[in-house]
Amino acid sequence: MGLASAPALAYDSGSLKAKYTELQAELQDPNNTFRQPVHVDSSQSGDNLSGEVYAVVPHAFKDFEAAMKDPSDWCDILILPFNTKYCHAAPGANGAQVLQVRIGRKSDQPVDEAYRIDFALQPVAASAQYFESRLTAPTGPVGTRDYRIAVSAVPLEGNKTFMHLSYSYGYGATGRFAMGAYLSTVGASKVGFTVTGKDANGQPVYIGGVRGAIERNVMRYYLAINAHLASMSAAPAQRLEKRIQTWFDSTERYPRQLREMDRSAYVAMKRTEAERQLTALQ
Repeated sequence: MGLASAPALAYDSGSLKAKYTELQAELQDPNNTFRQPVHVDSSQSGDNLSGEVYAVVPHAFKDFEAAMKDPSDWCDILILPFNTKYCHAAPGANGAQVLQVRIGRKSDQPVDEAYRIDFALQPVAASAQYFESRLTAPTGPVGTRDYRIAVSAVPLEGNKTFMHLSYSYGYGATGRFAMGAYLSTVGASKVGFTVTGKDANGQPVYIGGVRGAIERNVMRYYLAINAHLASMSAAPAQRLEKRIQTWFDSTERYPRQLREMDRSAYVAMKRTEAERQLTALQ
């Protein structure tokens, strides 16, 4: 399941730069939680969930913008997490682009057995100083609703970019029951990234429950964006393989939160799913 719905935050150039200043010391600390310039946050308000990632990526702003502007770029990103089975861009109403996404199990699954979510792609800003793009979907699987994914970015010195990824959704009674069932079974021992304290041995205690779930998911999508950016330096024929391998390597840095299967199973599954997404489903 995806993430929840307090409205995804939108920034302008000035406010996003101010957020970078606020987080700069943490992002530059080599001993922070992530051992890289990343900050993760989450919130829950009633039946709405939201997860956010702020990060410095080692790519020039113009390259970031170029790699994030097309619907096909978004499908290259969205297909990487385990449970995305399909993504295909198609024309929508009034010339808008729609991403036809199927979300399912984290293991191999026929696409017609996966849940369908249609995301409207909304380019918001693409200037020399600010980029923003959004995906929205009014409904999702198992009673979820109001999906919002927003990516914004500003340039930094040294050919780097500061980006913000927000992922949110809401849920009703059916979604609440499904989430409760997940958290009481296979998700019972899973955690997120926010440190809530230390145990008796002085080791960090990480947030669990629904906020832990949304933090895992938003982190997966951030790592997918990073893998997509990294792949752009490869020859076109090699980019898919580089995205797949880079995403898996990145998740292995956080095995407690993100490990789901071994490399060979993941790579084989994603090669098949990436090939499948080139064809429109009937």
